[in-house]
Amino acid sequence: MKKKAYKKGDVIFRQGDVGSSFFRIEKGAVEVFAAGPDGEEKKLTELGAGDFIGEMAVVETYPRSATVIVSEDGTKITEVNADDLNAYFTEEPDKIIELFRHIGGRLRSLTDDYKAAAAELDQLTGAGKEKEGLAGRIGKMFSGLFGHKEPALSEESSQVLKGYDFSSGYSGEVKKYRNGTVIFREGEPGRCMYAIHWGRVGIYTDYGTPAQQLLAELNPGQFFGEMGMIENEPRSATAVVTEPDTKLEIITPDGLQVLFEKNPGKVDEILRMLSYRLRKLTKDYVSTCEQINALKKA
Repeated sequence: MKKKAYKKGDVIFRQGDVGSSFFRIEKGAVEVFAAGPDGEEKKLTELGAGDFIGEMAVVETYPRSATVIVSEDGTKITEVNADDLNAYFTEEPDKIIELFRHIGGRLRSLTDDYKAAAAELDQLTGAGKEKEGLAGRIGKMFSGLFGHKEPALSEESSQVLKGYDFSSGYSGEVKKYRNGTVIFREGEPGRCMYAIHWGRVGIYTDYGTPAQQLLAELNPGQFFGEMGMIENEPRSATAVVTEPDTKLEIITPDGLQVLFEKNPGKVDEILRMLSYRLRKLTKDYVSTCEQINALKKA
């Protein structure tokens, strides 16, 4: 870990740089810029004390998707290499849920942007003319947000996301469920997440109605419900047990710190999965925007 003071105009990293660390702004502010297909740089946002930068490097070394420039003299930033993640959380355990909530907020915001872009693309191409319309793309996106069976990134990412052994180092209660049990329903408030120790769980939209759709089927070593827990927002789908005697670990926000003390590797794995989801969703969103731009120029 490194702590450093910066002056206005200093570059933290540039778009395209390969990075394996993330940053937390302790004091001051930065601006984030990204170059579009035409090469023109556009300001995306401003970030201040308490915000994280480059958090997707938690999952793997990868080219930066934007340029970050200091906008205030005296800005102080902590840099954390992915290999030092456990040491960072040991020294500052309160940052565990803070980083989770930061990534969760990015996921939620980007999901909304992706939905809007996908809807615009459908309008441009004509409803029903594409092989896969808005409903199909959104369904696949949410499937990716709940579990990963075939990650589309590098071999390193695939190894990270194969499924972690959740059966040791409990943070809280582990319960056994009968086949067909509804763990939570779409629209209910989310207060915890679940790690699958044994069995299988299906994630559905419109469960119990003629429009019911299975988005994903999750296996041991995977987890679900984390977005509701992190963001404290209504569940976006219904989770149903699909195998007898399924065992689930119930993890609360306060339990993340306890979980790290008992099994830090499990917290690292959940964080890496969230980072992977953010990276994949970013790629899908950018791809959709590029299709929109190409159609408008045609």
